[in-house]
Amino acid sequence: MPLMTDILQGWQPAPAGHKHVVSVSLGSSARNARESVTVLGQPFIIERLGTDGDPKKMAALFQALDGKVDAFGLGGADLYVIADEKRYTFRNVRALVKNAVQTPVLDGSGLKNTLERDAIAQLDPILNWRTQKVLMVSAVDRFGMAEALAQHHADIVFGDIVFGLNLDRPLRSITSLRRVAKLVLPVITQLPQDWFYPTGAKQESSVQGSGTKYYAWADVIAGDTHYAKRYAPQDLSGKTILTQTITAADRDWMKQRGVKRLITTTPRMGSRNFATNVLEAMFVALSGKREALTGPEYLGFIRQVGFRPEVNEL
Repeated sequence: MPLMTDILQGWQPAPAGHKHVVSVSLGSSARNARESVTVLGQPFIIERLGTDGDPKKMAALFQALDGKVDAFGLGGADLYVIADEKRYTFRNVRALVKNAVQTPVLDGSGLKNTLERDAIAQLDPILNWRTQKVLMVSAVDRFGMAEALAQHHADIVFGDIVFGLNLDRPLRSITSLRRVAKLVLPVITQLPQDWFYPTGAKQESSVQGSGTKYYAWADVIAGDTHYAKRYAPQDLSGKTILTQTITAADRDWMKQRGVKRLITTTPRMGSRNFATNVLEAMFVALSGKREALTGPEYLGFIRQVGFRPEVNEL
């Protein structure tokens, strides 16, 4: 494990009067960022530190920064998955964050369940979901979005088995997704998460497989940016992508592949759209609490800040 003094070399605490949120991610360090923003009158430093898929470095960063920042985001991994109102914990991810004792760690699961559900309802007048064919590459980690799409009568393919297990078994109803979630989540939360979620260098490469045909079928590709990019074909002409974390490089990638419209469930802050783990950590820091908030508390902050989905015609 790197020495604690080395791992924080060059790192700067936030200036006086600022709250400081740091997202420690298993993802690529090429996506690192540090932004200064003001939310509801409170100045923030929002920072992302990628560890290039190195779990030891991630654990060391949580330990080194514990107590030095107001809230941690957990990026590139889920600590919890909330499916059908039940919370499942990833065992190996819990081990990575155990050194954060004083500073709360938020993985975005609570905010996904509220903000993304809300975003689908807000987008209905623009997209008219009942006329759309939607591919959710992975839905068990975004159950709120999946349920909201089903409630708005979109024609959906949930790709959890297709892409996660490489079996050509598309799920076409929320009932079948619930059934699969109940069966597989107790098992997969005991396995290393990088078995089925791209981390480190995998985030920069694409894989073509049996599931690629569902991209051609869909009008809208919804879900995690890395997942959506990993299995995408070269040609995405006329497609809408609905996601959250977006960098300038991601926008360029989408333009090159012909994506017509990009919708982010979170607004741009500074130069990018930050992930739900960052926003969840920000709301917890604003609240002054040392733990995750409830769904209604997150919705209260979303309304106060005026967060709405951002629609970009590419």
